[in-house]
Amino acid sequence: MKKRSRKRSKPGTFDPNSKPGKARSPEYQFLRKPQKGESSVSEIRLNKFIANSGICSRREADVLILNGDIRVNGKVVFELGTKIKPSDKIQYKGKVLRREKFIYILLNKPKDFITTTDDPQKRKTVIDLVKNHIPERVFPVGRLDRNTTGLLILTNDGELSEILAHPSYNIKKVYEVHLDKPVQQDDIDAMDKGIVLEDGPVKIDALEVISPDARTIGIEIHSGRNRIVRRIFESLGYKVVRLDRVMYSFLTKKDLPRGKWRFLKEFEVIRLKQLGKKRKRQ
Repeated sequence: MKKRSRKRSKPGTFDPNSKPGKARSPEYQFLRKPQKGESSVSEIRLNKFIANSGICSRREADVLILNGDIRVNGKVVFELGTKIKPSDKIQYKGKVLRREKFIYILLNKPKDFITTTDDPQKRKTVIDLVKNHIPERVFPVGRLDRNTTGLLILTNDGELSEILAHPSYNIKKVYEVHLDKPVQQDDIDAMDKGIVLEDGPVKIDALEVISPDARTIGIEIHSGRNRIVRRIFESLGYKVVRLDRVMYSFLTKKDLPRGKWRFLKEFEVIRLKQLGKKRKRQ
């Protein structure tokens, strides 16, 4: 009897249809604990600690503090900017918060998956693609529509999530757009000048026709508003047949087939974090 060989994924990528098993996440050196003789930070801001626990971003942590949802050593804390020590006990809705090991995942989202951590209607979510392989809780950064495919970052690092999701950081996103009919030059010129939608103007950073029939367009944009790419073309009378995010900042889909994911490399995480530092210096 001929022995069947099992198809293997490329190193560092994972197949959501494979048998459940915990994938070992990288040990990022910039996250390691201080060794003996090295200095460590004795106090950190409360909102940063909450974000580091993996439940939300730092901005959302401020809201939890103002709402009185956070207790430090049994006492409700309302003051933003509160600093805590490693020995302090932090609670949210009675649950003790602990800093999770940070992990960073790049997913090539397939069609028909919801970009959320949980769906009341029991539809498939992007978390379903990774939850059987990692012990840590993660959440998606930003969102892609159910029918939109392409690159999406999943992490439990609330601070990085805020950098990537907030429009003021101008994170570049590149999409491949397939239209129901050829795009007209007048509409290209209109998009170059900027489009005004019902929720305000939107700036398109770059635009290029990439197919001979003018039905496939490459568009670069940093806005993260809901269904922004689809609404741009719909406002001009086009129907988006297929939409794929092919680039997220400097990250691409190279060696990452649809429906698979990989851990980000250390230099990639550091480079993403640098985007936030650059803005602070400006």
